[in-house]
Amino acid sequence: MLGPAILAASRSDKMRRIVSAAPVTKPVVNRFIPGETVDQVIPIVVDLTEKGLELTLDVVGEDITTVEQSHAARDAYLELIEHLAGLGLGEKAEMSVKLSMFGQALEGGHELALANVRPVVEAAAAIGTTVTLDAEDHTTLDSMFAIHEELRRDFPQTGCVIQAYLFRTEADARRLAAAGSRVRIVKGAYKEPAEVAYQDKAEIDKAYVRILKTLMDGEGYPMIGSHDPRLIAIAQELGRKAGRKLDEYEFQMLYGIRSEEHLRLAAEGHRMRVYTAYGTDWYGYFMRRLAEKPANLLFFLRSMITKN
Repeated sequence: MLGPAILAASRSDKMRRIVSAAPVTKPVVNRFIPGETVDQVIPIVVDLTEKGLELTLDVVGEDITTVEQSHAARDAYLELIEHLAGLGLGEKAEMSVKLSMFGQALEGGHELALANVRPVVEAAAAIGTTVTLDAEDHTTLDSMFAIHEELRRDFPQTGCVIQAYLFRTEADARRLAAAGSRVRIVKGAYKEPAEVAYQDKAEIDKAYVRILKTLMDGEGYPMIGSHDPRLIAIAQELGRKAGRKLDEYEFQMLYGIRSEEHLRLAAEGHRMRVYTAYGTDWYGYFMRRLAEKPANLLFFLRSMITKN
């Protein structure tokens, strides 16, 4: 019941001010967001890769209001790529981008977002890595998928994200499960109406498994975004039944959540990629992490009580 309320709060300027001002907030945010600058996050990249993990890096920020902000987002990713180039990690460190941060919701936003994300994808390819387009709320997806298709003409390794709770996703998965595609499946972390999305957790889980089976049976490269032990076990079984080797799909989990499981899966020979966000505009990302799992919210509330 709390999830929808927290998601609503993630778009509230008043709640942003309250949460940001709370003395305990910053230490808790650091659990999920290990730095505000690229210089702070690069040591995290080195540490995780030395442990046998891979990363997808997200410069946090969304719902921008000016063209200048969209250009700043583009430049932040280009700065990140410059730093990654010196590490020589290739596809072990990719990037995830939200097209809203690149101007998608502004006037002429589809063309603006495409123009801003293309040089990021080009620069990533030049250092041997790639970019995944994150999924946002359902109103943005037609534009995201169109940009994804356009980018794949020149950069076929460009990935995208699909969300199990949306009714449309099973059809999207069938279309995307083609040779050369890279598709991350997640449950979904936005407040969506009953007209377009499952509202019941059990129904979302069932849809997740159906969609994951489509991806595993297809010719693309599935990326399983989940912390759920049951879904992880199901993914392993579906991969086995589909005849996939352990490097023909990967698991993805958030930085700061189930870190021991990251290491366990990597030790078993799985590709395990850690979604690692950084930056100063952390509020929306942080609130969705609280909404996704009651334990995250309890962790935050317990910290507030302890500090006060």
